[in-house]
Amino acid sequence: MTAVDDILGALPVEQVAQQTGSSPDEIRTTAAAVLPALLGGLQANAGDDSGAGSLLEALGQHDPDLLSGGADLDRIDPQDGQVIASHIFGDQQDEVANRLGGLPGVGGSGAGGALVKKLIPILAPMVLSWLANKVLRGGASSGQAGGSGGGLGDVIGDVLGGGSPGSSGSSGSSPSLPGGSSSGAPGGLQDMLRDVLGGATGGGASSGSTGSGTSTASPGGLDAGSIIEDVLGGILGGGRR
Repeated sequence: MTAVDDILGALPVEQVAQQTGSSPDEIRTTAAAVLPALLGGLQANAGDDSGAGSLLEALGQHDPDLLSGGADLDRIDPQDGQVIASHIFGDQQDEVANRLGGLPGVGGSGAGGALVKKLIPILAPMVLSWLANKVLRGGASSGQAGGSGGGLGDVIGDVLGGGSPGSSGSSGSSPSLPGGSSSGAPGGLQDMLRDVLGGATGGGASSGSTGSGTSTASPGGLDAGSIIEDVLGGILGGGRR
């Protein structure tokens, strides 16, 4: 199962469809385009030590069990999602949304860009929570409850001055993402972060990735690697660092 499959499988599609006034099929197809872009942008940001350290700090502020058993829309903070997206895409958010919305089959009825903009704030916190589960829990799947205490969770807690890796991003504090201050996380965690993101994007757009470089098809027949290369590569030069 790919990262996109994993996150998409936890998305409360019916709830999101009702909230956005779209069909479940439109939600699934559009989300399948948005997720690779978010993952690719994070991978590019993690390409240097400062960006990776800030991203690890942000992961410590997101619940690694958010996706376990399926995410609840009421537990997803769209303001948190907007902050995350602004750090990933910078001032190119609208351009990214329009390009994603123009992909074949995305959004439906020519409204792809508008639906993308509605989904990004919902999907961005889910991506960080998925990533927190993989990195801070040592690779536990989103459907498997990770052990609390010990291992990487304690390491990141020590690095961040005692912050709990299980704390939710909806607590009201804005996440610290690339471009902010970093606490200088250990190289081992940074390497794991890059490995996970490289695998999630199939190699993706960042020169710092260690992925295989293979292309992965998203649900709906969209190619995740092509989305990262064509959309992010064309607009952001592979992502915002």
